[in-house]
Amino acid sequence: MRTIGVDLAAGVPGTALAELVWADGGARLTRLETGVDDAAIVASVSGDAVWLGIDCPLGWPDAFVDFVRAHHSGSALELVDGGADWRRPLVYRRTDHVVRERIGRWPLSVSTDRLGVTALRCAGLLRRLAESGFPVDRAAEGRLFEVYPGGSLRLWGFDTTGYRVDAERRAVLLDTLSARAPWLDLGGFAPLAVANADAFDAMVAALATRAGALGAFEPPASEVLDIARREGWVVLPEGPVEALASW
Repeated sequence: MRTIGVDLAAGVPGTALAELVWADGGARLTRLETGVDDAAIVASVSGDAVWLGIDCPLGWPDAFVDFVRAHHSGSALELVDGGADWRRPLVYRRTDHVVRERIGRWPLSVSTDRLGVTALRCAGLLRRLAESGFPVDRAAEGRLFEVYPGGSLRLWGFDTTGYRVDAERRAVLLDTLSARAPWLDLGGFAPLAVANADAFDAMVAALATRAGALGAFEPPASEVLDIARREGWVVLPEGPVEALASW
């Protein structure tokens, strides 16, 4: 099994890709790169036993899409008061509510945060993946997953304070990860993971993708499955990081 983790950004310079090869009860980091374009991401998933995890929303909230469509066309709208309760369905997807329940905080909003710019690139990437023959399903039913590196780390019990902005924090975090997961061979890429937060998150995304590939996450309930196929669904790992190699 190969798992590819992508920390996607709006542009190539902030995008990183990691590849983990799983075999014989362990995993080896065989690739860790920054400055990755769409073509390289598409090429990375060639073959059969490969799963892809992207750190970016795969869609927008249904309510947001409906609101923008109606406003754009001049259709009649329900009374808009702009308050927090009114905005919430437009700001957060169904899966974002699950993320908040699991990790205790809201993820960034794809419809009202700068993250939306990255999601525009992601939409194009999904089209390129589909055209290449890679199965694209936003509801985590196939080999494509929306992952959340910071949330995954918190669920695994790691202290994520400041790791995105502080290389020393990433070094401590990586040491702790290596101690808890001795089966993980970093393949000489530890310095890059410490030096570059995007590379670090790509590596974590590849680990979280393993949980998705093994079904060790809570899938969308049947009543929201169709919604997840439009909005996307975040794969939040269930079980300890120590068990990823043995499942």
